[in-house]
Amino acid sequence: MPLNLASIRAAIPGREIHWHDSISSTMYEAVRLANAGAPNGTVVGAEEQTSGHGRYNRQWHSEKESGLYQTIILRLPVEPQHVPVVTLALGLATASAISHTAGLHVDLRWPNDALIGEKKVAGILVQLHGQAVVAGIGINVNQESFPPEVSEIATSLRIATGHPQEREPLLIALLSEIDEHTKILAEQGIDPILKMFTRASSYTLGRRVIVDEQITGTTMGLTPEGFLRMKKDDGTEHIVLAGGVRALATSH
Repeated sequence: MPLNLASIRAAIPGREIHWHDSISSTMYEAVRLANAGAPNGTVVGAEEQTSGHGRYNRQWHSEKESGLYQTIILRLPVEPQHVPVVTLALGLATASAISHTAGLHVDLRWPNDALIGEKKVAGILVQLHGQAVVAGIGINVNQESFPPEVSEIATSLRIATGHPQEREPLLIALLSEIDEHTKILAEQGIDPILKMFTRASSYTLGRRVIVDEQITGTTMGLTPEGFLRMKKDDGTEHIVLAGGVRALATSH
């Protein structure tokens, strides 16, 4: 069933929302609008993406009318070096919106994945374009199954709860939580976001992980810039600036 845009616009009047039946990528269109001067909070969403992608241009499975696929344009007083912390703030917002509307506990895997159990339910992609932060957020809502290549690592709110979920309350909650968390970032700086993320994520402290399938160790918290500290198995410290972080089955 298509998204009920009228109910969303009624709940959040004044928000600029561009919603498409099908689009190659909401991110591409949001970049175009951002460059044209679209205001803070502008939303570009779609019922289906034909070329949706996450980090490293990995494809994001965008089943029609089953998920929430949107990109939000943010105009924040944030220095370029602090853009990684925006990703953390949006992860917190996404987890909170899912928890409030679906009643599920959501874990956050640094830097940009929202998990239910060990399976990914949402992903975030943040890019800086001129003076605008362009933030793509994809949430798996009503998918009943996934392609074989991702079925072992992906889940949806419907799978996790056992029943269909309404997308409209989730989008309204998501935009409200984004407003709240980016306000904290803008008014109080990055430190509160780092502390909140550390509390919300099981991956930031004392978690045995492997990075990019080659570096193993135990996480030691976040740096002041929002990067992940880890103690490698050889005893040396390593700062993870980017890369895929995965949990290891054993802990010590």
